[in-house]
Amino acid sequence: MNNSYPVTEALPIHAPDQKIKRWIALTVLMLPVLLVSVDNTVLAFAVPSIAQALEPSSSEQLWIVDAYSLVLAGLLVPMGSLGDRIGRRKILLIGSVGFAVISALAAFAPTALLLVIARAVLGFFGAMLMPATLSLIRNIFRDPKERRTAIAVWAAGFSAGAALGPIVGGLLLSHFWWGSVFLMAVPVLVPFLALAPMTVPESKDPNPGPLDMVSILLIMIAMIGITFGLTHISEAGVDALALSTAFIGAVFGFFFVRRQLRRGRAGTTPMLDVRLFKNTVFTGGILANLFAMFVDVGFLFFVSQHLQLVSGYSPMQAGLFLIPGLACTIIAGLYAAKLVSRFHPAMIVSSGLALGALGYLFVVFFGSRNDLLLMTSFMFLGLSVGAAQTISNDLILSSVPANKAGAASAISETAYEFGTVLGTVVIGGMLTAIYRAQVTVPAGLSVDTAHAAGETLGGATAVAGQLPSDLSAELLHSAHAAFDSGVLVTATFSAVLLAVLSVFTYRMLRSAPAELEKAEH
Repeated sequence: MNNSYPVTEALPIHAPDQKIKRWIALTVLMLPVLLVSVDNTVLAFAVPSIAQALEPSSSEQLWIVDAYSLVLAGLLVPMGSLGDRIGRRKILLIGSVGFAVISALAAFAPTALLLVIARAVLGFFGAMLMPATLSLIRNIFRDPKERRTAIAVWAAGFSAGAALGPIVGGLLLSHFWWGSVFLMAVPVLVPFLALAPMTVPESKDPNPGPLDMVSILLIMIAMIGITFGLTHISEAGVDALALSTAFIGAVFGFFFVRRQLRRGRAGTTPMLDVRLFKNTVFTGGILANLFAMFVDVGFLFFVSQHLQLVSGYSPMQAGLFLIPGLACTIIAGLYAAKLVSRFHPAMIVSSGLALGALGYLFVVFFGSRNDLLLMTSFMFLGLSVGAAQTISNDLILSSVPANKAGAASAISETAYEFGTVLGTVVIGGMLTAIYRAQVTVPAGLSVDTAHAAGETLGGATAVAGQLPSDLSAELLHSAHAAFDSGVLVTATFSAVLLAVLSVFTYRMLRSAPAELEKAEH
């Protein structure tokens, strides 16, 4: 049976057998989605075990975490474009084979250096997975109502995987060695590789432009430079290295955009049609995705520390604590797909972002000491992310031609990555700076010990465990108060940001529904 079809072919989309095939294809596509999203969060819980087993240097330990995201960010757009050219299912299968093989090798890496290399190669193959899944959904589900529901499932699966990461990581590490968090990719991807050729149809751009290696090089340097600069700021603060690499990335990004515009004016198909950003619906959807991830990751940055370092939960218990918020994300995403028939898509995205602002306001007015209120805040944020990202992703894909789905998906995925990095850098940086300014370290500690306690809440907690009870209580009280002050400021900032973004995205997206409603009816 030939599962390949051009994107322009008129398929009998309402035939019952075709409908069943589409949903089977989506079920299969969710396997790599879940894996990649789990992989984004599970490693953080394995770092202590890796450090104990492989004894990496401080720089090697940072690269174990960062190598994956840096390579991934640099290759998302080129891989999306390559999928448009050679076939999205083909690149998804290639990426899955590579991801499974390298994951198995990473699980048994004998040195920290080899693990860093394995993580970088995983980023290479990981960049093939996410844009391909979303662009395949764009071409498989051509009925607008079905497509919204499919994207809601995709977004819910991505969110579910991210929240499952801490739970899965805690479970694996309590029974097995650190390599088990990498080895879990194999049992997920093997059934995918067996089922995808039979269930997922191929699609590609029938008229791709020439391969442009200069553009690929420019966008890779741009994305890696900017991502490295932002990541370095989150780890070491603003310094010459961070500023120079981010600046170099921005310069190469400028030349990439200029090259794409010139090729478009010359009649040559650009690797990425940056003129898509002139479409306010497309750009508004990208901004909604980016900032939804920004505030979501920012919330997780402080709530994970609060639950483990203030409330005393284990990593697995902290992960379980977030399940109600995860459930809200899934429910909101699926329900938002049905609300579009009754409400303006711009209204749903705007209202979703406003719900996120309300969640942060709970933290502002009721503080972060009440765990039940924190859970409630995260539930509002889950509703926000689920509703906003489901509809924004649908608008992003609907606003571009089907043959450009790979490029549009890659831009959307890049927004996810940047949102994740920015959430850590901005919200994490603000929180850390306020903590350092307000914490009071007891007198009499050694220079190194006092420095560790004054840098982070985690450092203060570790130092407090080595002090007499009276000094320990004094340090912890000051550290918790300083941390709470930082949470108050960052929560206020995030609430205001979401409120402003709610109005801004509504204005950008309000031109969308006329076209989409015609497509539905």
